[in-house]
Amino acid sequence: MDSNKPIVAPKPPSLTKSLMAGFDAIGNHVGIILFSICLDVFLWFGPRLRILEVSQPLLSKTSQFPELQNKETFEAFQTVLGDINLFSILRTFPVGIPSLMAGRPSSTMPIGKPLIWELPSFSITLFVWVLILLFGLILGSLYFNVVAQAAILGKVNMSQAIDDWFWDFLQVFLLALVYLLLCVVLFIPFSCIFTIIMMSGIGLEQLSLIFFLIAGIFLIWLMIPIFFSPHGIFVNRRKMWFSLLDSFRLTRLTFSTTGLLLIILLVISEGLNILWNMPPEDSWLTLIGIAGHAFISASLLATSFIYYRDALSWIQQMLHQPQLTTA
Repeated sequence: MDSNKPIVAPKPPSLTKSLMAGFDAIGNHVGIILFSICLDVFLWFGPRLRILEVSQPLLSKTSQFPELQNKETFEAFQTVLGDINLFSILRTFPVGIPSLMAGRPSSTMPIGKPLIWELPSFSITLFVWVLILLFGLILGSLYFNVVAQAAILGKVNMSQAIDDWFWDFLQVFLLALVYLLLCVVLFIPFSCIFTIIMMSGIGLEQLSLIFFLIAGIFLIWLMIPIFFSPHGIFVNRRKMWFSLLDSFRLTRLTFSTTGLLLIILLVISEGLNILWNMPPEDSWLTLIGIAGHAFISASLLATSFIYYRDALSWIQQMLHQPQLTTA
C-alpha cells in the first residue's frame, strides 16, 4: 500500500437515493401494502370496541374542573371518549402496521352503522388493552421483517420471516417495555408542569396548546436518537439493547443528515395524510386513501431501512478511513 497516496473520504448516505430505493422496493413488492389495507378495512368496517361506559366515573368527576362545566366543552369531551375504538391500538409503536383509520374517528361507514361493543369494567378493559397491544406488536414484527427484506435484500421470503417471527417479537416486546418505562419516567415532570399550569388559572384551550407545544418539542428532541432503535433488530439481527445503542451512535454521528431525513419523512407522511383523509367516513373513496396511505407508509419505512444500512456502512468506513486509499 502506498502511504503517500491521498485518502479518499467515503461519501455519506444519499437521502435522494434512499427515497428512490425505498419506493422502488415497495413498488416491486406491492403485496406488502395488504398488511395496512387489511388493518384499515377491519378498523373501518369491523366492530367498535368502546370504553364510554367505563369512562362514566371519569366524566362524573369533571365538575371539579371549572373549564369543563361548560356544556359544549363537556359534550365535546364525551364525544371524544365515545369515538375511541380500542381496536385502534393494533397500530402499535415503536413497531407496528401503519394505519390511516386508527387516527380518525369512525362512527359511520358506507354500509350503515358499525357494531358497537361496550366494555363493562375497567379490569376487563385493561386486560383487553394488553391483549390487543401484544397482538399488534406480533403483527407489526412480521410487517417490519417483510419490509426490511424487500428494502435490504430486494426480495421477500415469507417462510424466513415466519421463522424469525418469535425472535423479532421478543426483541420488539423488550423495546416496547423500554419505551413504556421512558414514558412513565417522563410522565412525572410533565404531570408537574401540567399541574402548575392548571393552578395558574389559564383557560383549558390555552392550557392544552401550551402543554402539547412543550410535549411536542421535547418528544421530537427525544425521538431522534431512538428513531432507529427497531431497525438493527430487522436489518442486522441485533438484540434490542445493542440495536438501541446503534441508533444512538448513528444519530450522533449523522445528526444533520438524519434530522433532515426525519423531516422529509414527516412532511411526506403528514402532508399526504391530509389528502388521504379528505373523503368522509361514509364514502367508498376512503378506500383510495387507505391504499395510498399503505403504499406511502411502506415506502417511507423501506427508505428508513435503506438509509440505516447505508449510514452504518458509512460510519464503519469513516472509522477505518486511514486504511482507505484512492483507486
